[in-house]
Amino acid sequence: MNISVIGTGYVGLVAGACFADMGHNVVCQDIDKKKIETLNSGKIPIYEPGLDKLIKKNEEAKRLEFTKDMGKAVTHGKVIFIAVGTPPRDDGGADLSYVENVARSISAIAREQKIVVEKSTVPVLTGERVEQVLHCSNGDAKAGKCIKHLVVSNPEFLREGSAVEDFLKPDRIIVGTDRQEAREVMKEIYAPLKAEIVFTDIKSSEIIKHASNSFLAAKISFINAIANICEATGANVDDVARGMGLDSRIGPSFLRAGLGYGGFCFPKDVDAFIWIAERNGYDFAMLKEVQKINQGQRERFVKKVEDLLWVMKDKTIGVLGLAFKPNTDDMRFAPSVDIIQALQREGAKIKAYDPVAMERAKGILENVEYCSDMYEVAKDADALLFLTEWDEFKKIDLEKVKGLMKQAIICDGRNIFKPEQMAKLGFNYTGIGRV
Repeated sequence: MNISVIGTGYVGLVAGACFADMGHNVVCQDIDKKKIETLNSGKIPIYEPGLDKLIKKNEEAKRLEFTKDMGKAVTHGKVIFIAVGTPPRDDGGADLSYVENVARSISAIAREQKIVVEKSTVPVLTGERVEQVLHCSNGDAKAGKCIKHLVVSNPEFLREGSAVEDFLKPDRIIVGTDRQEAREVMKEIYAPLKAEIVFTDIKSSEIIKHASNSFLAAKISFINAIANICEATGANVDDVARGMGLDSRIGPSFLRAGLGYGGFCFPKDVDAFIWIAERNGYDFAMLKEVQKINQGQRERFVKKVEDLLWVMKDKTIGVLGLAFKPNTDDMRFAPSVDIIQALQREGAKIKAYDPVAMERAKGILENVEYCSDMYEVAKDADALLFLTEWDEFKKIDLEKVKGLMKQAIICDGRNIFKPEQMAKLGFNYTGIGRV
C-alpha cells in the first residue's frame, strides 16, 4: 500500500521504516530541510538500536523515501499518518498547531479521498477537530465538491531503545474509527504483523494512549514511594517489588525503584492527561501526586549525595549516565539534568560520561567536564553517581574505581549493585529503598 508519514521525529521515523519493512511503499515528509538532508545522506538524527540498518535496507529496496515536499507526500499516500510533534504548553496541554497545519495542508492538496491517521499523541477530541479541518474546506469545496476524508486514531506504544521491535512485535494495535472502510484498510496495513487489533471509536483510542502511559508512570511512582518507606523502616525494596510482581494481577514490569520516570512521553502525557481531565470537569488528583513523587525522587537523591559529602563546594562529583534510560540519547526530562544542576548550585564540580548522550547533553548542561570513559570520570572524584543503567556500567571494575577515587563514595540511583557487595569492597554506598 502507498503510505505517507508526515513528520520524521522519533515516532514518524520508526513508523516509516517499519511500514516499509512490512512491504509498503512509504514516503516520509518533514519541513526540516536539515533533517531530510541528513536522512538522504544515509545518517539518522536520533540514536535507536537497529533503526539505521532498517532504513538503509528499505531505501535500497526502493520502499522508503524522504522528502521536504508536502505535495508529493499527500499525493503519494492512500493513507497519511500524522506523526508531528505535540509539545507541552505551559498550562500542561498539548500544542496541536503542527497537527492542525498538516491537516490543513492535506485538505488543500488532496484531490481524492485519503485516510488520515493520528499517530502523534493527542488529547481526546482532537479527531473531531481534524475532521472539521479536513471536511469541506478542501480541494474543490468552492465548486461544491467536498472530499470526505476518513480520520483514524492509531496511537503508538514505542519504548525508546527497543522501538523497532516494539513496532514489529506489538502487544496490541489500537485503531479508533467508526468507518468500516477505514477499518479494513488498517487491517490490511498491519496484516504482516499478525498482531491483535483492538478497534474502538476515535475518542476511546485517544484516551487509551494517555491512560496507558499515565498508569505506567503511576506504577513507577508507587514503587518509588514504597522505596521511601523501605528506607525509613530498614526493608529492601527489591524484595518487596519481587514479592508484588509475582502476583499476576500486578506483574513485575515498571516496579523497579530508582530516580523516577523521564524522557519526553511520560512527563508530557501525564501533564496532558491532568489537563484533559480538568478541561472536562475532573480533578485528577492521583496523577498530580504521581508527578510530585517523581520530582521528589530527584530531590531525595541530591539530599543523599549532600549527606554523604557534607560540604559540596569544590567537591568533584563523577556522573555515569546522562540519558533518561539506556539505549537512547534522549535527554528530554532526564533525571540527570535536575540532579546535576542542583549539585552545581551547591558548588560541586561535575565530570560525566554517557555512551551515546553526551553530544545532546552539551546543549543542555553547562560547566560539565565530559570524559571519554567510566574510569576517567572516577579519577579523583569525591563521589560517583550512577544515573542511567547502561549495561557497560554493570560490568565496571569496582576495585579499579576505588583506587582511582579521592573518596570511595557511590550513590546508585538505579540499584545496579548490591549493598553487601559494595560494603565488602569498602565503599560508602547508598542506593534507592535499601539500607
